[in-house]
Amino acid sequence: MAEVRTPRERITDYILNGILIVIFTGFLFPVLWVFSLAFKTRSDILTWPPPLLFTPTLENFTSLLGGLVGGTVGRATVDFIGNFANSLIISSGAVLVSILVGVPATYAIARFKFKGKEDLAFTILSFRFAPELMVIIPIYVFFQELRLLDTYIGLIWVYQLITLPMIIWILRGYIEDVSRELEEACRIDGYGQVRTFMRVVLPLIRPGIAASSLLAFIYAWNNFVFAVLLGGSRTAPVTVGAMQFISADALRFGDMAAAIVLAALPALLLAIYSQKHLIRGLSLGAVKE
Repeated sequence: MAEVRTPRERITDYILNGILIVIFTGFLFPVLWVFSLAFKTRSDILTWPPPLLFTPTLENFTSLLGGLVGGTVGRATVDFIGNFANSLIISSGAVLVSILVGVPATYAIARFKFKGKEDLAFTILSFRFAPELMVIIPIYVFFQELRLLDTYIGLIWVYQLITLPMIIWILRGYIEDVSRELEEACRIDGYGQVRTFMRVVLPLIRPGIAASSLLAFIYAWNNFVFAVLLGGSRTAPVTVGAMQFISADALRFGDMAAAIVLAALPALLLAIYSQKHLIRGLSLGAVKE
């Protein structure tokens, strides 16, 4: 039988829902504003008060992809496609290396007992929340000696400070949720440690791998400090390439907004594609029997 709600309870629900809508709109407003700027002409952007109704244009996107932004005012040459490709190479490479290294490492931390295990796990986590500027000087000197500045290998390597701790610490809970009895049963049937991991544990933690990989990719994609100090013109990602839109003669708001919209597409498409695994992975272990 459906619960009968009093008028006072209904009014309270309406008020709470209205407050939530206002808060959600406040958080969403900057995103919608940037999205609208990407489809406005320069005159519409500089008009005050900003027009709510305008004729959308793809001029900002075409000039951005064509490599020449600014229109007739403050024209500049940019390489957004090259920056976009650099971001894909560096972020994807960093996440791939972190998965190959982090999944076996997480299994060892979650399953085996050895001296200093928790200290090791905490040290790995400290790489994630430690300020990047605190370690950038010794890393820069180290990279300079090894000639890794402005190289894909160097940036993928240093991005492990961002992606590897996240994957290890997110996956640890998923592996610990896998029943040890399943692994013991496989060992009794003659499976070795590696085969048990590949056939039993790995399929069960696949949603967790998808969730942690997506979050690690987003953090790597948005990184700026490592890329601007250890990279260069050959490996500049979109976060560094965005500085090309700010100059002494002009602020190219429309081109910047178009670049933001295009730069957000990979993470958005990955989230939509892996939505099923992402939701399952983030909720795994939330309910205990």
